[in-house]
Formats: sequence, structure tokens, C-alpha cells
Amino acid sequence: MADEKKRDDGLAIEMGEDRSTNGHAFDAQPKPILQTNSAPALGSVTNNPAISIAAYCGSSILMTVTNKYVLSGTNFNLNFMLLAVQSIVCIIAIQSCKQASLITFRDFHIDEARKWFPISLLLIGMIYTSTKALQFLSIPVYTIFKNLTIILIAYGEVLWFGGSVTSMQLLSFGLMVLSSVIAAWADIQHALQSHGGSGDVVSGEAAAKISTLNAGYVWMMMNCFCSATYLLCMRKRIKLTNFKDFDSKTTQLISPASPMSIHTDTRVPAMYYNNLLSIPILLLASLFIENWSSANLNLNFPPENRNWILITMVISGLSSVFISYTSAWCVRITSSTTYSMVGALNKLPLAISGLVFFDAPVTVGSVGAIAVGFISGLVYTVAKIWQGKPGQGASGGGKGGAGQSGSLLPVSASVQSMRDSLKS
Repeated sequence: MADEKKRDDGLAIEMGEDRSTNGHAFDAQPKPILQTNSAPALGSVTNNPAISIAAYCGSSILMTVTNKYVLSGTNFNLNFMLLAVQSIVCIIAIQSCKQASLITFRDFHIDEARKWFPISLLLIGMIYTSTKALQFLSIPVYTIFKNLTIILIAYGEVLWFGGSVTSMQLLSFGLMVLSSVIAAWADIQHALQSHGGSGDVVSGEAAAKISTLNAGYVWMMMNCFCSATYLLCMRKRIKLTNFKDFDSKTTQLISPASPMSIHTDTRVPAMYYNNLLSIPILLLASLFIENWSSANLNLNFPPENRNWILITMVISGLSSVFISYTSAWCVRITSSTTYSMVGALNKLPLAISGLVFFDAPVTVGSVGAIAVGFISGLVYTVAKIWQGKPGQGASGGGKGGAGQSGSLLPVSASVQSMRDSLKS
């Protein structure tokens, strides 16, 4: 509302200046009429909740699908290199936008970088385990298991920030665990049936497939713990370092459709430092741990798909910027409650994208797991909304993670955690 008022005031000033320049009130009327006609067209996209929601959902799906495309290669094993490329692309995009005066934020400061370096290390652990889990699991299963992070964050907030867990939240946690069990069972049953396993006899192909799934489950559990640790520690660091001034007063982001609409964004500084500090670590890890021989590079980037893989890696890096921007746009145009609900609803198209683009198995079990996981996200979001209402006993600690239910991707979850910590 404040941004809309600023835009209205800006138009009023321009109209007033036009009238004073001409010196005749009636002679200056045509120009304001033209601006009045063009302003709705210019602001119709910027202030359209449906477009902002669609952009947020589309960007989150784009990031997951592009990552899965790169990681789904039969022999891909350069995960650190992939993450380094994404971080480099993200930094280039942010700096390019700054040079073009699309965004403004404070320049690099060594003291702030030193404070954020431990958080960047935790971020590397989170995104690396995320890529490994996504490499071995289908997108629907990955999406369902990612819900378990919400449980860890919720109880971490109870221990660290004096949060509380309501009975409705406990119900959603039970549904999350149930959906994960159903998803794992459906995956294993599909592997046995499609690779010749029957009864007590398991074929070699079925055993190999189950082994791959088990590796994915282990990486997924590690990712849930790393994600919860990263988000909770980042919130703690924000409180200890008084990140609020740096975060909310030094970054401005221009609205996508209106050059007159500038609003404060709380995502760019943290994204800038996290990616910038991660680049040298990821590059060193890739050079010293991963195999950079010509034979392995040819396996990771086969000639027939090399260009598409490289382009997709760049797009996946840009998509992280898109997610940060569109989530800020969505919150500004709608509300934090709507944003949380959209995140919960976004689970369904995100899971379906795996069925559509990557031929994930469509079985009664997999569809049932998606449905239960989708319902669990809705229940948790509603529970947090009710808990945040006056008289419901919500405390500052209880607010933390209110939007976590809607955050399937690490970037969005961290954004919500940061915003909640600033509120408290």
C-alpha cells in the first residue's frame, strides 16, 4: 500500500508540474489524460497478484526442473562444479542489475563477509546434499521428503527461540511423515515390479535400483538436517549481528513492470554474500575432490547434449535470482499469509512437474503420497496462520518459520526465516 501511494504521489507531482509549465490548466489536460491511460497498463502487471503468484511458482519449478535435468545424467558427478557455476551466474546477474541501476545495495565489506562466512559454509552443506538427493530421487519424492525439514525447524525453534507447537501442527507433522513413508514404499514397490523382482527373489537390476533409492533417502535425511541447521543458525546470526539495518535499509529493488515502483527487498544482501563467499570453496572442492579428467568431462557432458547441459546450468543459476525477486514481489503485492498459502499450494505443481518432465512413476502409492504431502502442507500453513492471530498465544519465537510450509526450495525457506527473525 505504501508503494502504491508513492506511485500515485509521483503521478500527481508530474501532473502538477505539467500544468504549471504550460501556465493554462485547460491546455495541460491532454497530457495527464494520456498518462492516466498508460499508468493502469503499466501497473496492471506490477500490481497483479495472479501474475506475481504465477511468477513465484514458475521460478521455483524452473529451478527444480533445471537442476534435475543436469543431475539426471547417467554419469554426472560434478556436483560442486554445478553449484560453483550457479553461484557465479547469480553474482554476475546481481552485479549486472546493480550496474544497470535496477537494484542498489551496499558494496562488499570484509567485516560483514567474516560474520557471514560460517553461514555460507552451512549453505554449501545444504545445497550440496540437496543436489545429491535430487540426483537419486524423483522430484515428487524429493518434494515430499523436503517437508520433513519443517518438523526439524519447528522443534529447533522450540529449543532455540522459545517457540511452540500446536496440536494442529502435530497433525500436519504426522501427515508429513505418513506421506514420506508412502512415497518410499511406492518407490521401492515400483523398483521391484519394473525390474523383475517378485516375492523373496530380487533381480540384480531391482537390487541396484533399491540401492540407488536408499542412497537418495540417506542424502535426503542429511539435507533435511543441513537445511534446518542452516536456517536456524542464520536466524541466530541475524539476531546477534543486527543484520536488520544492513538488510532492510540498503537494498532497493525496482518493480518488474514499473520504473517508478521501487521497494525495499530483504533478500539481495544475504544472497549476494552467500553466493560470493561460496564460490572459492565450491571451486576448490571441485578441483581437489572431483575428477576433472577429459574422460570424466566427456561422461558428464556428452557431445550430443553438452550445449543443452551448459545452458541449463546457467538457467538454474538465474532461477535462484528469479525466486528471490518473485517471492519479494509476491509478498509485496499480496500478503505474508497469501505467500505462505501459495507456497503450500505450490507443492502440487512442483511434484507434478516431475511426473510430466522426467517420467517419474505414476502409481497409486506415488499419487497418494503427493496428495497426503499436499494436504499436510495446507494443514501446517493454516495452523501457523491461526497461531499468529491475536489471542492465539503466538510469540516471537512461535512466528519463526511461519512460512516454512510453503518453502520447498532452500532459497525460499531461508527468505522466510530471515523475514520472521526480523519481525521478532
